[in-house]
Amino acid sequence: MKDYYSYIAVFTYESNGISIDFPDLPGCNPCANKDDTDMALRNAKEALGLHLFGMEQDQETIPAPISIKDVSLSSQQVPVLVSVFMPPIRERIRNRFVKKTLSLPSWLAAQADESGVNCSKLFQNALMDYLGVNSSK
Repeated sequence: MKDYYSYIAVFTYESNGISIDFPDLPGCNPCANKDDTDMALRNAKEALGLHLFGMEQDQETIPAPISIKDVSLSSQQVPVLVSVFMPPIRERIRNRFVKKTLSLPSWLAAQADESGVNCSKLFQNALMDYLGVNSSK
């Protein structure tokens, strides 16, 4: 896995918005509102990072980027180099919270509430202890 990737995105300016295509990455097709190139750049960067993360997780081969001179464009299209730094993207996704439902006897839940116990944090700590892992993994 590389830490840094750069790919050519093709921004197509249409009457109803900006469509974005990464020729090297089929299925990575963000978009943006009409005449909002800043949003298009942000959306392209976010989509690229998430797409590459998914490819890494699925152990897919990540293709080498094509050269900008090899991109064919129409009059409504502009090539844009989009770069992402993957470590913070990986960390953000890895540390996102996932809702899990658990059941407690009502008397225990009531006592925890009365004592101001953060059950979510307590469960996280107990599960990490049980699994022998720490939060820095």
